[in-house]
Amino acid sequence: MITNPFQSKDRVSLITLIIANLVPIVGVIVAGWDAGMIVLLYWSENLIVGFYNVLKMARVPVEGARAKHKKGGLIAFFCVHYGLFCVGHGVFVVLLASFSPMVQEGVMRVIGQLIWPFLGLTVSHGISFVQNFIIRKEYASTTVERQMGRPYGRIVLLHVAILFAAMPTVLLGSPMPLVVLLVVGKIFVDLWLHGRSHRDLFAGKTESPETRE
Repeated sequence: MITNPFQSKDRVSLITLIIANLVPIVGVIVAGWDAGMIVLLYWSENLIVGFYNVLKMARVPVEGARAKHKKGGLIAFFCVHYGLFCVGHGVFVVLLASFSPMVQEGVMRVIGQLIWPFLGLTVSHGISFVQNFIIRKEYASTTVERQMGRPYGRIVLLHVAILFAAMPTVLLGSPMPLVVLLVVGKIFVDLWLHGRSHRDLFAGKTESPETRE
């Protein structure tokens, strides 16, 4: 008998999260990906997170013209601020990935190699968005302001860990054991962040629309 309702209700999104994160392992084995390619893929996931966060902010209910106007302004601000944040982060990622022989072969080759894994991560985050935020009504347990700030903690914690792990892997020529360890480590951190994020929302009190202004 399952005693933890979070685990039972969240199982689908957790499984898709793991599958999407295992794709780089296939890339390593089949296509010979190195750490530079994997780091670029993980950076691109930030764009997916930002996209779904805009949808989440838009779904959070507010009442009154003033609150709706404020929500629109916060969404626009998030798009600009988060976009600049991703660009700044991307500069460090590209510098690190530039040591990758695969990345050095050209932008189009990188895009061609990463497009399907990118779509896989998009589907994974989409399933989590529908299952948790919409069906389980996480939108009723947050505010637009709080939701606007949620992606930043994930990016900072996850990608600082990834960059520190990837640096020696790239500089050592991306030996397969280290590349696989990088992917496995990311999966465990992702699962922990995923669980903490959704548990934190359900642990909080549902706020009325009036308090979301």
